[in-house]
Amino acid sequence: MPPERIVLLGAAGREFHNFNVVYRDDPAAVVVAFTATQIPGIARRRYPPSLAGPRYPAGIPIAEEGALEDICRREQVTRVVFAYSDVTLAARVLALGADFALLGPARTMLRAVIPVVAVSAVRTGCGKSPIARWLAGRLRAAGRRVAVVRHPMPYGDLALQRSQRFAAPADLDAARCTVEEREEYEPHLAAGHLVFAGVDYAEILARAAAEADVLVWDGGNNDFPFVRPDLHVVVADALRPEDASGYHPGEAVLRMADVVVVNKVNAATATGVGRAIEAVRRVNAGAPLVRGALPVKLDEPGRVRGRRVLVVEDGPTLTHGGMPYGAGFVAATAAGAAAIVDPRPAAAPALREVFAQYPHIGRVLPAIGYSPTQVGALRRTIEMSDADVVVAATPVDLARLLGPGKPIVRARYEFEDVDEPGLAAHVDRWLEGLNG
Repeated sequence: MPPERIVLLGAAGREFHNFNVVYRDDPAAVVVAFTATQIPGIARRRYPPSLAGPRYPAGIPIAEEGALEDICRREQVTRVVFAYSDVTLAARVLALGADFALLGPARTMLRAVIPVVAVSAVRTGCGKSPIARWLAGRLRAAGRRVAVVRHPMPYGDLALQRSQRFAAPADLDAARCTVEEREEYEPHLAAGHLVFAGVDYAEILARAAAEADVLVWDGGNNDFPFVRPDLHVVVADALRPEDASGYHPGEAVLRMADVVVVNKVNAATATGVGRAIEAVRRVNAGAPLVRGALPVKLDEPGRVRGRRVLVVEDGPTLTHGGMPYGAGFVAATAAGAAAIVDPRPAAAPALREVFAQYPHIGRVLPAIGYSPTQVGALRRTIEMSDADVVVAATPVDLARLLGPGKPIVRARYEFEDVDEPGLAAHVDRWLEGLNG
């Protein structure tokens, strides 16, 4: 039989991993294209030959998702393999007569040679990254050499991003990391954690395991891990209690959980926490469930009181995560800001496009910076806003990134166990098992 002709649909992450581990060396399949969406400027590139392998000497084109139908007809595609969250695309594919496929954990999870604890979530913005940092810190305090392996964000030169190692802020500068990458990597580096990421996760895992005896998988969006976990911690959001089900692949991730954390209980009502727990239990009735908190603290709350404040929030929490505001808005309001300044009147064109694409965003500024153009737009929007001070709840050090400008007060949030026994007890029990 002739080989299957395949398109991989993604958003600069899992589709590349699925290709690497399933299709790259499979003579029964020919991948004719990747498609890209959500992340600005990642289409119209090629998956390079150095990553695609000898079967693809010219690499593989990466096209805009809007061209999907044209690609399928032109390339006589027989199967479209889905690799991100918007499964409504199935209707477009099936209407063309092609198969629509999802690759599962059994085919795509790699095996590490050392133990792995993974952190995943039912939605973007549940607070999994603070939990990953907390876990890495607890494992290090127990005497373990820890490497953090982060879900991919390959938004630049894919060949150069094949396998990346970050140990200091200078490494982020050298790699020309986007704001979105810095949001994930900077807090780990500040805590002394070694971070690995990139495109080819077989190579990445090998490098990380050479420098550690435990890996922490720090998941992205609501995807399941690329590496088979020995302990899988899944995070749900008490502020979005009904999101435990109905989202792909977040519901599948929840069903896979070894331990569930219902997070942000400090910010939710008792009714909201109860609804979140009930929603989790409808999907996964057997996994241990604990509650967690993400208290928000301003570095200098006195500089916010009585001032006109522009709030900058973590970008993906607002955009892909669907939140109208985040921790910065809550912190600025609680600190007695005289007014929260709406950034939209001062928004530079690149950010006006973001507000138009995500109209649910409220009077806050998402820290969008996938390209130098967007970073410049972020800087100009802050400078032109009618604000006295900026409250920055993005994990990025905006003052270092953007340079001199309006005074910036950082809003920080770290995970705290609420229950006794809580997540710490489950992690310690797992560690005891490793010690034999």
